[in-house]
Amino acid sequence: MASVQPIQTPVVPQFKTADLNWHILKGGPEFDYPIDYSLALLGAQPEHGRIDFLVRWEADAYCHFHSHLADTTTMVLEGEHHIVETTPTQTIHKVRTVGHYAYSPGGDVHMEYAGPEGTLVFFSMAAADGRLFEVLDRDHNILTVTTIDDIVAGRLVE
Repeated sequence: MASVQPIQTPVVPQFKTADLNWHILKGGPEFDYPIDYSLALLGAQPEHGRIDFLVRWEADAYCHFHSHLADTTTMVLEGEHHIVETTPTQTIHKVRTVGHYAYSPGGDVHMEYAGPEGTLVFFSMAAADGRLFEVLDRDHNILTVTTIDDIVAGRLVE
């Protein structure tokens, strides 16, 4: 019988989000909602279609309206994370709090924003073709597509 070995989780001593390289994203006048969030890459394996990153929203601020193209796992690390999904028949407002862990396959279209204290969310995404998000206008027209390579190279929509 084989012995059971515990999984060795790597530990980063003195991990501080302030020490990460944050890419700040803000919306322009073409958006009618306050966009103010930052993304910090934690790791990526583009050849395997994998990427992990943190997103930090300022208080009551949004990220761009978008559709997820990749399988996505999230975990709320700080604050409240609001997700508003609109379908032809209903609007669903979800409020996720610290510790909320979720998985969703690609395909969901939504707005995301922070609560009054801001929020910090961990994202782990898997996309065989490297495509992660479609940034959309209010009519669901595609403004841009964000890929793993875009995030790794710091080419993000602003």
